[in-house]
Amino acid sequence: MSISENITKLTKQLSEDVTLVAVSKTKPVSDLMEAYKAGQRIFGENKIQEMASKWEEMPKDVQWHMIGHVQTNKVKYMAPFVSLIHAVDSFKLLKEINKQAKKNDRVIDCLLQIKIAEEDSKFGMDAADAGVLLASEELKSLQNIKIKGLMGMATFTENEKQLRSEFQKLKKCFNNLMNTYELSIISLGMSSDYIIAISEGSTMIRVGSAIFGERV
Repeated sequence: MSISENITKLTKQLSEDVTLVAVSKTKPVSDLMEAYKAGQRIFGENKIQEMASKWEEMPKDVQWHMIGHVQTNKVKYMAPFVSLIHAVDSFKLLKEINKQAKKNDRVIDCLLQIKIAEEDSKFGMDAADAGVLLASEELKSLQNIKIKGLMGMATFTENEKQLRSEFQKLKKCFNNLMNTYELSIISLGMSSDYIIAISEGSTMIRVGSAIFGERV
């Protein structure tokens, strides 16, 4: 199937309260433009420089989501245009995003990355740390960021029971915090597991290979 057919198929599966992020890392602009012509407006990248160069080439109504691990020294390159930063895992990073957002006279939306996977390779803070951070006076002083929700990366496994358990961990954390801090986004689920993720409460899925084909 073509990229545009994949987009159409996916969007038909999703209810209105689930947002599709097309994960376009390593893909050429021509592929992104095919998805764009099929109606896709939100693209996710994991390298800031690659995202910045695509931003320069692509139509300006595209929303760019940074879905990879963020190094503080790279934040300045995406601060003029990024719509949502998914993988925020420290107060230090939030401070830098706030500083660069202020320089660009913007408020940048962020998600806190919660560690839900059993693998050691995944980044993220634990649920208790997220609660402490959201309640902190230091966070209130950052006027140029807005925490919109939580993000999680599950273990890379086909074990549905394990996936559900990890997804439920994020949903439980979200439920505990959502009303107090006006959180609305749960970014959870990728090409292989987005259907399970949605059934466990995800409101935003990050899909790459199911749109663009396997990465080379």
